[in-house]
Amino acid sequence: MLYTNSVVGRPARIDRTQVLAEALALADEHGLEALTMAGVAERLGVTAMALYRHVANKADLLDGVVEALLTEFPPPPAGLSWSDRLGLLAGNIRASARRHRSVFPLLLQRPATTAEARHTRDAVYRALGDAGVPDDRVAQVERLVSTAVLGFALSEAAGRFRDHSRRQLDADFDALQALLSKFIESEAANEAPLRLVEPSDHDVS
Repeated sequence: MLYTNSVVGRPARIDRTQVLAEALALADEHGLEALTMAGVAERLGVTAMALYRHVANKADLLDGVVEALLTEFPPPPAGLSWSDRLGLLAGNIRASARRHRSVFPLLLQRPATTAEARHTRDAVYRALGDAGVPDDRVAQVERLVSTAVLGFALSEAAGRFRDHSRRQLDADFDALQALLSKFIESEAANEAPLRLVEPSDHDVS
């Protein structure tokens, strides 16, 4: 079948933003297992080959969905305190998990690899730096903080906390953020009780 837009014989014009938006919508509706190049192409009304201008392959498409998840909310305003910026990011991530229940687990399966997706991680890095976390600790602190927030958001979205009220979950999320703030402050003051070394090239996984 030849896919065309409203002008007969002219291929539909698409861009990367459209491709990722339709990929996310397809996964939202039918699950990650339904996310294929052919499926996205059908939604856009183009041939699958037309997608390769914008995504190299299925892995690149999945990385693009991670990008779409992490960029659907604006970055926190620079004028906010580091704790308010991290709190805003955490709240946005939690809201994203509720909107994209079947797709959100991808954030725990794939790292942010595209330039746009890394903007969110970089925003966390800047907040941690502003909090006083030493440069050589920022990457690890970000991993620990992000994993805690992502884990809570995924647990909530997946129904693990279904027996608890929204009021209770809001209180739990506030408590988690308070704990993470204390951890960040301890790192900034060089008082962290546990130091985990970065793996060397000789470490065996």
